[in-house]
Amino acid sequence: MSDTHVEAHASSTPVLPDNVLPVLPMRNLVLFPGVVLPLGVGRAQSIAAAQEAIRQECPIAVLLQKDPDNSAPGPEDLYPVGTVASVLRYVTTGDGGHHLIAQGEGRFRVREFLPGYPFLAARIERLEEVTVTSSELDARVLHLRQQAGEALSLLPQVPQELAQAIAHVEQPGALADLIANFLDLKAEERQQILENLDVRSRLEQVSQFLSYRIEVMKLSRKIGEQTKEVMDRRQREFLLREQLKAIQQELGEGEEGDNGELEALSHAIDEAELPTEVEAVARKELRRLQRMPEGAGEYGMVRSYVDAILALPWSKETPERIDIGEARSILDEDHYDLDKIKRRILEHLAVHRLNPDGKSPILCFVGPPGVGKTSLGQSIARAMGRKFVRVSLGGVHDEAEIRGHRRTYIGALPGHVLQALGKVEVRNPVMLLDEIDKLGAGGFQGDPAAALLEVLDPEQNRTFRDTYLAMPFDLSHVFFIATANVLDTIPGPLRDRMEIITLSGYTEEDKMHIASRYLLPRQREAAGLTAEQLVLEEETLPALIRGYTREAGCRSLERELGAICRWVAVRIAEGSSGGMRIRPDDLATILGPQHFENEVASRVALPGVATGLAWTPVGGDILFIEASKSPGNGRLILTGQLGDVMKESAQAAMSLVKARAADWQIAQEGIDKSDIHIHIPAGAIPKDGPSAGVTLAVALISLLTGRKVRPDVAMTGEISLRGLVLPVGGIKEKVLAALRAGIHTVLLPVRNRRDYEDIPENARQQLTFIWIERVEEAVAQALEAS
Repeated sequence: MSDTHVEAHASSTPVLPDNVLPVLPMRNLVLFPGVVLPLGVGRAQSIAAAQEAIRQECPIAVLLQKDPDNSAPGPEDLYPVGTVASVLRYVTTGDGGHHLIAQGEGRFRVREFLPGYPFLAARIERLEEVTVTSSELDARVLHLRQQAGEALSLLPQVPQELAQAIAHVEQPGALADLIANFLDLKAEERQQILENLDVRSRLEQVSQFLSYRIEVMKLSRKIGEQTKEVMDRRQREFLLREQLKAIQQELGEGEEGDNGELEALSHAIDEAELPTEVEAVARKELRRLQRMPEGAGEYGMVRSYVDAILALPWSKETPERIDIGEARSILDEDHYDLDKIKRRILEHLAVHRLNPDGKSPILCFVGPPGVGKTSLGQSIARAMGRKFVRVSLGGVHDEAEIRGHRRTYIGALPGHVLQALGKVEVRNPVMLLDEIDKLGAGGFQGDPAAALLEVLDPEQNRTFRDTYLAMPFDLSHVFFIATANVLDTIPGPLRDRMEIITLSGYTEEDKMHIASRYLLPRQREAAGLTAEQLVLEEETLPALIRGYTREAGCRSLERELGAICRWVAVRIAEGSSGGMRIRPDDLATILGPQHFENEVASRVALPGVATGLAWTPVGGDILFIEASKSPGNGRLILTGQLGDVMKESAQAAMSLVKARAADWQIAQEGIDKSDIHIHIPAGAIPKDGPSAGVTLAVALISLLTGRKVRPDVAMTGEISLRGLVLPVGGIKEKVLAALRAGIHTVLLPVRNRRDYEDIPENARQQLTFIWIERVEEAVAQALEAS
């Protein structure tokens, strides 16, 4: 019965009585009836029990212990129901191990444990199954066989012996025990099946366990197939990527591995001092990059996004050094005059020094081109010790240029504001929003002016949200300065957020100071000349300004000075001269004939011609109004590309002259039988506005009375049908235009006296101002005596 020698214990172990069997406790194993299993024994009492069963040639009682970690289980540590097994074979291996091959015979219940044995011994009661033959039982048996067949089909390799055993087992209880033995169940679940004596109930119990295992096996197979598919695809991508790297290396295009770049990105995130929310987003995107193949289409988009986050100065600032005296010196050094603007800038610097956490105003410099708006922003940055960055808004017509593009678009970028901050690398620069009046109108691409509302509102820009970034960024530390040529094209809500500071044009004296202090030294340096190599005589600059420039700013003047410097540089480079003094007579040789001349006297030499003053986006200008009459039937003809407002002013002036003809000794018949033609030269230039009414009336009265208009007089103002002269805007620009044109007397509406203080002091000294309230006063001052 055994392959090994078993020591006899006859002298020490009494003979076991009937229905008393040695007990073999098992840690995690349940033996079912009809099943043959190898059992390993290692504990001393288990070895003694097995050897006693072989010696007395009796079965052994196999019981499951409740706690598998218990090394010396007692009667109370064992389940009461177990399996009676016959020992088919007992083997002792060379390493001292003991093994049994046992076959389950039937179920039993422990009646009592008997003391006095070197092993556990128990009196048992064999248990009989409860089987009630019925169609339901047969159906359950058939269903269980089918489930077992399905479970076997899900196995990688089907054990044929098991399949045949399941197919040939006749007894329902034996079928349930056989299948339960091969199910992957916990020891407690196996014990429940073993203790179930009702065959129908046991079949249902095993069927439920088997059904669960089938579902698990199906899911396992599905997951395995999916995993294999993914692994195959990744292996293919890996192979192709390795081949691509090899090809690039052969072509000399190989780059360093991306792991180094990602590690550098991680290190950059550590050092960037990002806010908590921003760092969490950056880390999340970095993890996406690490999981993503480098050749994936989205890789570049995610990488660009992380780079954009790291490029922004979330916490970097330029330390400020605000010294009011030094700031005043810097502003005076960089710009001539502009006292009112400099005072406002110094006020802001003083307030900011006393209250660093206060809200910065949004300044908007409005004025004609070339008066120093952009350079003022640079001077402010230098005075505050901050960095300077310029954002050009001219022609921007897409809201995304301000607020950024959505990340879903290829080539998406943050808006111009955040790009500028990334370029300057600090969050508190002086940012110049140049040409804010030339933003494109809102259309299907959104309104960029509306997007600027959040940028330029101190209450909102603390949490400015760029569409590309999708996170709030604090713009409250930025000192915004906007520039514009005109205010009319700036939307009202945007204009309301800014403090408007007007820069007017320069007088001839101002231009002389600016040219000698700033423009000429700059152009000399650009041409590589020294102060000794190029000298302008005292009268040369006034001649240059009068004859070759007529503008509010100084850009044309600087270009002409640049042309003079280059002309001198050519002579010095040729060796024909070591240095030159430029006299007024030399300007015609260098720059050609004069571009402008004093045409006022020639233009008003005939009756019907008057000189008006006009405002344009590039500064003030003079306007000649010519009137003539010819035989006709009283028609009024208007030419010169006039706007609706100016046409209405001409109609009002004509009506006023007709109504008051007797006061100016004008024959009514001469008006009714003549066609009056009013023309404003430079017909290719559109002209409009309400400030030419008094000039039109004076020109008509001059024509119809035959009295000439004084050549040194210019005027501006609107008129009413009652003959009142109404106030107009742009007085400072118009007065400076009159001064540039050689006018000596200016007629202004009396209600514009409030603008007198804005006129530069040297212009007030050179011009005579006459304040008029009615048209009669303008006629008396402008027309020559008959």
